[in-house]
Amino acid sequence: MCHKDFFRKNHLNQHLRTHTKEKPFSCDVCHKGFSQKCNLNVHLQIHTNEKPFSCDVCHKDFSDRRNLNRHLRTHTNEKPFSCDLCHKGFSDQSDLFRHLRTHTNEKPFSCDVCHKGFSDHSSFNRHLRMHRNEKPFFCVVCHKSFSQKSHLNHHLRTHTNEKPFSCDVCHRGFSDKSSFKRHLRTHTNEKPFFCDVCHRGFSRKSHLNRHLRTHTNEKPFSCDVCHKSFSQKSHLNPHLRTHTNEKPFSCDVCHRGFSEKSNFNRHLRTHTNEKPFSCDVCQKAFAQKVLLKKHFHTHIKEKPYSCYVCHKSFSWISYLNDHLRTHTIEKPFSCVICHKDFVQKSHLNRHLRTHTNEKPFSCDLCHKVFSHKDNLNRHLRTHTNEKPFSCDFCNKGFSDQCNLNVHLRIHTNKKPFSCDICHKDFFRKSHLNWHLRTHTNEKPFACDVCHKVFSQKGNLNRHLRTHTNDKPFSCDLCHKDFSDLSNLNVHLRTHTNEKPFSCDVCHKGFSQKGNLNKHFRNHTNEKFFCCEV
Repeated sequence: MCHKDFFRKNHLNQHLRTHTKEKPFSCDVCHKGFSQKCNLNVHLQIHTNEKPFSCDVCHKDFSDRRNLNRHLRTHTNEKPFSCDLCHKGFSDQSDLFRHLRTHTNEKPFSCDVCHKGFSDHSSFNRHLRMHRNEKPFFCVVCHKSFSQKSHLNHHLRTHTNEKPFSCDVCHRGFSDKSSFKRHLRTHTNEKPFFCDVCHRGFSRKSHLNRHLRTHTNEKPFSCDVCHKSFSQKSHLNPHLRTHTNEKPFSCDVCHRGFSEKSNFNRHLRTHTNEKPFSCDVCQKAFAQKVLLKKHFHTHIKEKPYSCYVCHKSFSWISYLNDHLRTHTIEKPFSCVICHKDFVQKSHLNRHLRTHTNEKPFSCDLCHKVFSHKDNLNRHLRTHTNEKPFSCDFCNKGFSDQCNLNVHLRIHTNKKPFSCDICHKDFFRKSHLNWHLRTHTNEKPFACDVCHKVFSQKGNLNRHLRTHTNDKPFSCDLCHKDFSDLSNLNVHLRTHTNEKPFSCDVCHKGFSQKGNLNKHFRNHTNEKFFCCEV
């Protein structure tokens, strides 16, 4: 067989059962079989809940003396077992054996169902329960069942709120050791798990496994309802709630429900204005960790994700995925109400608010509400007069990036939006949409007072002020009020004597474009108006 040598015959007999898979010792309660009697004795204590071995330091009880000995080393930090190859120390010999297989890549335990290999027996047993859907560990408080005992132990601390593992750097407490170890890496920036394909480092093995699927395009988790596949189980679970419409997470402030806990936590910060994630370079704070990561790429200018079609680079893989759909014209996110399709899920979420008229984002200064957070951010700049986006040609400042991009087209004369009917080009897509209504004569915006209809919502809003006599735009110099922002801008030029519209023929300046157009007819001798009498 394997020619391994032993000091004692009974040790050889025990070893032979690893080859024959013989388990002569059986539990009278659950009929589980064991190859050694000592293992059966330890197992029986699970049923009797007997824990005769106690720690003198923290008084924690154990059913097995070996477990007590392993536990005592957590107090002494003793690591008597060392790897001969990398000299890493271990508190338990079984941990050393498992570690040695990371050097040899040995996986002696194989699943008969899917043939996946495992380097240690405990991982193999946990995997088998996935196929059997076996959950033998029960919580005595809420009766929830678990496939792993460690998961049960972690769960029990949610009832006791026990956090026995504490960080020496920030003093944060943790209910389980694995979370504690992962947290320590946030201080050391250690990334011990590396991708063999692109050599990217990860602080967690689970993150590495998820990352590897971006190379293999593997999606092992499938929805039983619509058969959509996912690369992560955490993505499948929220998706299932789109079928059941289940929203188990509810906000105590506004009672809004959420299908995902992460979305719920992000929402809570809109009430508290908490921004726990801070940039180490510029100290800018963010409400979401993903926003901090995206922001950090603006400092390092790194764009590691490249499009295989046009070779455009992106700093974030989600940006690349969104971009790829511009080539495939794929729109995987569909509205359940009007069946309109969208390239991005965020676009679908924004669209859904047009049906629900939901406006969850509120201005703290004037209490105006918005359906989109970016609209709120733009609005806030009307209070602060902040214009962080500047034109490289004329140094004009803008309150948002979108307006800057449109403005730049004035300098480049780029008009990317073209009418399919008359082939007229436009700087903005919204201008094209307005123009298309001149062909269709569509006027979708109606006044509730006099039922007059308009092709543009802005025209409707201006018209409504003729009924309310509302003049929200005021001149800071003479305090004259105006119902329309464009009228205020024209008026301000009477104070500044600014004449931005210039005649190409005689270079005379005008404060209004309409006056320039009238003047230009003096050169062309155009006469549009004819007396019919």
